Amino acid sequence: MNVTFQDIEKAQRAIAGQIIRTPTIKATRLSLRTGVNIYLKLENLQHTASFKARGALNCLLNLDDDAKQRGVIASSAGNHAQGVAFHASRLGIPATIVMPKGTAFNKIQKTEEFGAKVILAGDNYDETQSFTHSLAAEKNLAFVHPFDDPHVIAGQGTLGIEMLEDQPDLQKIIVPIGGGGLISGVATAVKHMNSEIEIIGAQADLYNAVKRHYDANTGPVEGGATLAEGIAVKTPAERTMRIIKQHVQRVESASEEEIEDAIFNLLSSEKLVAEGAAGAGLAAIFKNKEEFQGQNIGLVLCGGNIDSRLLSTLILRGMLREGRITRLRFEIDDTPGQLADISNLIGDEGANVIEVIHQRLMQAVPLKKAELDMVIEARDTAHVQNILTNLRAKGFKVNQMNEVA
Repeated sequence: MNVTFQDIEKAQRAIAGQIIRTPTIKATRLSLRTGVNIYLKLENLQHTASFKARGALNCLLNLDDDAKQRGVIASSAGNHAQGVAFHASRLGIPATIVMPKGTAFNKIQKTEEFGAKVILAGDNYDETQSFTHSLAAEKNLAFVHPFDDPHVIAGQGTLGIEMLEDQPDLQKIIVPIGGGGLISGVATAVKHMNSEIEIIGAQADLYNAVKRHYDANTGPVEGGATLAEGIAVKTPAERTMRIIKQHVQRVESASEEEIEDAIFNLLSSEKLVAEGAAGAGLAAIFKNKEEFQGQNIGLVLCGGNIDSRLLSTLILRGMLREGRITRLRFEIDDTPGQLADISNLIGDEGANVIEVIHQRLMQAVPLKKAELDMVIEARDTAHVQNILTNLRAKGFKVNQMNEVA
């Protein structure tokens, strides 16, 4: 079954009032920094913090009454699970979600809070998927696929209509690609409304199956742990690949470092929490900012479900890269008052001391000397260099320890 613009319009009418009609806003600070007019579709504002709720809801609404009474089943460790769980609970449909055994507890808890029964099975996606299909057949449950389903694709495509309603002057739209359901729906809608708009896919380097197809690269997808876990799919569906080849002009991919940097920039510049998949899209803009200069570029900020512990580490690493947090190492005389003098000088320069490690017992340090490590918070790299210059002018032997490239 092909997905048409009429299918997407029908989905839009069906889900209206049951999902959040998210805004498309200009990313003012990022636009100023890059010279590109960046417009963000804020799907992180959905009830489940992801676009996945759209397709899940449309799929559930198209089930017959018998299937709704028997219940539905889905396999997912993330956004699809929560989308199915949330809307199935609202509609009074029993929902079972199968997750891999190693799924983080907070994801299990959030899915259960939405009213679904969670079963842990399988050590990887393939094993979990196999168990899910077996259980679906055994219990006669309707399987809700995360991307290879025409109703799911049509539901995701509704956000494409909304983007052009809000920003009709977009010249390019960048959409993350995992299994391909989101970009298939968005591309179908957008190309019908304005065939001149270029659709660009965004993937992680570790899961770049679609980009490899566009580049005629027949080598295997590398895989592995990625920050963009929402798009960590090695093999898109045949259905979504047909649509992608028809409507998508090119596909970009981003390294883990580029994705991390993009998430940090969304948070620090626009005060928006985004997950790794959304970071891949912004990374594509950063990599092509010279080409995109002055253009109106839409970006689907597809979700905001990122682990809080991971996010806190990401913020600290981002501040380290920007020079806002750095470690200074001193070799000082082992005499009273040295630490106080250094602290006062750093404070006078407007920086803040976060951590101090004072060592005099290490054999590498001369007997009448001490080694002092200070972690400080500054405004930027230029501020750090000014602090170093003034400390050295006062006679202190100090070096900056670069811990993040």
